[in-house]
Amino acid sequence: MAKIQSNFKNILLCLLLISGLLAGVLGAVNQLTQTPIEQTKNAKKEKAIKQVLPAFDNLKQTKTAANTVRENNPLKKEQAADSLTVYDAYKSGKWVGTAIETFTDKGFSGRIRLIVGFLPNGNIHKIEVLEHKETPGLGDKMETGKSPFPNQFTGKNPAAFKLSVKKDGGDVDAITAATISSRAYCDAVQTAYVVFTKQGGKIK
Repeated sequence: MAKIQSNFKNILLCLLLISGLLAGVLGAVNQLTQTPIEQTKNAKKEKAIKQVLPAFDNLKQTKTAANTVRENNPLKKEQAADSLTVYDAYKSGKWVGTAIETFTDKGFSGRIRLIVGFLPNGNIHKIEVLEHKETPGLGDKMETGKSPFPNQFTGKNPAAFKLSVKKDGGDVDAITAATISSRAYCDAVQTAYVVFTKQGGKIK
């Protein structure tokens, strides 16, 4: 009996040691991969900011809570209370536009993150997708270069251009066979516009 108990203790100790080693290895791998992933995301964001705004030489950043825009945007009632990042761009001291990092949780496969660039008059300059998990060949056509879908927002002012798909009474041509993704995209852009108008267009 003593021998059986001794063997059991040895096995248990081995299992605990192996588990500890595996946990340490996984933690180390996570630390090694986390930094490059964050660097890649930041580089993509910096590139997107430049793409959605006119040329600038100075950028000011702030954040606004998404839940502060819900009551002005009925589409956001179920939205998570995350923050939206706002970037005001200046050229030679003159305000030339604002980029807003926005999101929606209404995508077909979950959260979609966009960055929307507005000119001082409220017109949309350009929009870029930062992150999504939509279906390849369908919902991913929201990305620049994959379909004409994002081009229809360029130059439009949401004060007159209804940011919803035509099936819902709006002005947006939905992506074929990807209406949910199209609605979600409009939802995120609408949130950005609410923040833009709420802040008077730029950081106070």
